[in-house]
Amino acid sequence: MTTVRITTEVEFARVGDLPLTLDIYRPTSQAHSVPVVLYLHGGGWQVGDKTDGAEERLTALAERGIAVASANYRFVGQGLFPAQIHDTKAAVRWLRANGATHGLATDRIGIWGASAGAVLASLTALTAGDSDFEGTVGEHLDQSSAVDAAVHWFGQTDLLSNSLRSWLERDLLKPAFEGPLFGVEDLTTVREQVRAASPLARVHSGAPPFLIAHGDRDRITPASESAALHDALVRAGAESTLLMLGGAGHEGPEFDRPDHLSITAAFLATHLHT
Repeated sequence: MTTVRITTEVEFARVGDLPLTLDIYRPTSQAHSVPVVLYLHGGGWQVGDKTDGAEERLTALAERGIAVASANYRFVGQGLFPAQIHDTKAAVRWLRANGATHGLATDRIGIWGASAGAVLASLTALTAGDSDFEGTVGEHLDQSSAVDAAVHWFGQTDLLSNSLRSWLERDLLKPAFEGPLFGVEDLTTVREQVRAASPLARVHSGAPPFLIAHGDRDRITPASESAALHDALVRAGAESTLLMLGGAGHEGPEFDRPDHLSITAAFLATHLHT
C-alpha cells in the first residue's frame, strides 16, 4: 500500500483576519511531481471541514497515486456568494504558484467536490476567466484558475429548482440550503442571481472533462440534478461520464468504496498526466 505524507494547515490566502488553509495528501511512492486535485467538502456551505473524510476518502485517493489538496472556504456566516467561489479559485491559483514546492505537478490541475463542494468545484471548472467569479482573493492573481478535469459528487446543479418546496415539504423538511448562501429565505426574489450561480447555466463546449457520481437513493439532492448536468455537458459537446451508485444516499459510504475511488483516481490520472 502506498504511504501518504500529509501536510496540514497550509495558508493559501487570507481574507481580512481570516486565514484560508488547505491540507495536502501526497503519495510518497512517487519521487517526482504528482498529479493533484483540489478537494472541497460538503455541508451546505454552513458546516464541515477540510479534514472531513480524511482517512477513508482523501488519504485513500492519494494512495491511488493522485495528490489531494483539501481546502476550507468561507461559510455563509463569513461571506455570502460569490465569496465561496472566490476562495476556491484562490486555492487553484495558489496551487499553480506553489504546488511544485510540495512535489505537485501544476501544469494540469483537477478539482473535486462533494455536495455543496461539488457546486463550487463545477462552477470553478465552468467559469475560468469569468470576471464575475474570479474575485481578488489571494496573492497569485497572475495565475490561472482554470482546471483540467472536474469530479462532481451528488451536488446541486440548478440551485433555484433544487431549493423549491411545496407547502407540505416546507412544513416537514428543513429549510433549503441554498437560501442562506444568498442571504435570503426565498430564492425567487433573487432569481437571476441564483440561476447565474448554478452550474447548469454555465455549461459550454470548452468545459473540461467531468466525472459525475450520484446515489439513486439520495433524499437531499435528487439524482436528476447530476443527470441534468451530464446531459447539458454532452449536448454542448463537452466530455462527461455519469455514474449512478445503486442504493447510495447523500454522502453514502458507497462513494468511498475502493472500486469507486479507483474509478475516480483513474479518471483524474488520465486527464492530469502530461
